[in-house]
Amino acid sequence: MASIRKRTNKDDSVSYRVDVRLKGFPAQRATFSRLTDARKWAKHVESAIEEGRYFKTTEARKHTLQDAITSYKKSVLPAKKDGKKQEAQLNWWADEIGPYTLADVTPAMLGETRDKLAQDRGPATVVRYMAALSHMFTVAVNEWGWLESNPMRKVSKPREPRGRVRFLSDDSMGPDGKKVDGERSRLLKACKESNNPHLHTIVVLALSTGMRQGEILNLRWPDVDLNNGRVILHETKNGERRVVPLLGRALDLLKAKDKARRDEKVRRIDTDLLFPGRNPKKPVFIRAPWLEAVKAAGIEDLKFHDLRHSAASYMLMSGASLGEIAELLGHKTLQMVKRYSHLSEPHAASVVARMNVRIFGGVE
Repeated sequence: MASIRKRTNKDDSVSYRVDVRLKGFPAQRATFSRLTDARKWAKHVESAIEEGRYFKTTEARKHTLQDAITSYKKSVLPAKKDGKKQEAQLNWWADEIGPYTLADVTPAMLGETRDKLAQDRGPATVVRYMAALSHMFTVAVNEWGWLESNPMRKVSKPREPRGRVRFLSDDSMGPDGKKVDGERSRLLKACKESNNPHLHTIVVLALSTGMRQGEILNLRWPDVDLNNGRVILHETKNGERRVVPLLGRALDLLKAKDKARRDEKVRRIDTDLLFPGRNPKKPVFIRAPWLEAVKAAGIEDLKFHDLRHSAASYMLMSGASLGEIAELLGHKTLQMVKRYSHLSEPHAASVVARMNVRIFGGVE
């Protein structure tokens, strides 16, 4: 309960000292020049303590945003795979509003700072900057007890543009009835003729499995199970282990590569990478040969990551569901694969047609 004592100071002025003591909580004390203010404070503190709000608010007054970011960088970021990138994002927030206490960092302030960020950065980048700071706030709430709630949750995110959907074209028939090579055929041919001995296999793997470039280049022989036709990815973008099926042309190429590796008179023991570079401890650098192959194939506006989009498109047009594609590509949600949903419309129509035939029989 609260107790208020009237005190007469040396200059004959009057003040009121308030002590709030509740069992199980440290005593709180403050002094006011007016009795009304003392009573209001006592009532507010008692209510806040009983509801579990007071000490969190006190901590929020003790720590600045810079303090929180510094603690987060020391205790959380080292364990995160993309820690370096998020550190730069958090440093931007610290430069802008770091001196403010956590209690003063309101959704309105964050919204204004977000708008400043959006002046010279795209929506997708702004969302990632906001996500980095939001997780820091979540840790401050749940683990440190510095905040009562995450203020970033009340700040709206800019709408991100629809993801790029670029995939290689198939072969087709020309007006004269002759086959016309599509982009995929031309690219594979150019990769096979490349001076880089790894490029063709790397591209086939990307097209047949949907693995990311980094996942492919960092493959190691102990992670490749040729007998059961699968690859185990231990380091992925979302941090979860993923098993990728190996079939057809991709499996044949890796079997041939493994056979050649074992047939060497002097086996390489300096690396277990599938695609080692000049430095055997690091994977091959394929940017230059990739660009040369794309140019030789006469293809425009093609990035290596578009091979992943192509693989997803082929899976969907072969009858795979969005859920199956998300699992194969390592997406935690369906949001990333919904960009391909328009490609499944013909297949969805055929499913409905077969259902109707089964239920109602043939069309009369």
